[in-house]
Amino acid sequence: MALTRKQKEEVFTSVKEKLKDQRSAVLVDFTGLSVLKTNELKKDLKKVGAEYKVVKKNILAKVIEDSDIENLDVKDFGRATGVVFSYEDQVAPVKTVYDFSKQKGLVGFKILGGILESKGISEGEVIALAKLPSREQLLANLLAQMNAPVSGFVNVLSGNIKNLVYALNAIKEKKA
Repeated sequence: MALTRKQKEEVFTSVKEKLKDQRSAVLVDFTGLSVLKTNELKKDLKKVGAEYKVVKKNILAKVIEDSDIENLDVKDFGRATGVVFSYEDQVAPVKTVYDFSKQKGLVGFKILGGILESKGISEGEVIALAKLPSREQLLANLLAQMNAPVSGFVNVLSGNIKNLVYALNAIKEKKA
């Protein structure tokens, strides 16, 4: 069913507000995605603080043009495009969409591109972003790297003390 001009304006305003508030966005082709799978995707995205919305290509193009988002051209996209808006974490929704797209049985669902810090990013860049370790994993790695020299120093010092104890114990046994 075709949208009236007023409905299109409401969608335009809504999408523009969402783009203004987002930390990152992923654009997807949802061709062939069943209602059941769509609801599953929405549920997964809600867990990570993101939202999924279907937007017509013409409306999305006008929103992007009006929002001054660089390097993003929607000409090659389908008639309607799914947009995942991330409001909290920049990477978690991207990972969720990427993992969802890798599920078996999803024929037409694929990542088309994205928006990060008001700049358009390609499909490859979105996938590279999805493959990055999470913030928590990066912090754990950093902490392990910072802790490694201290642990090594403690092991070296304890080795000297152990050798001293062994030497004293050997002297004691020799005298006894």
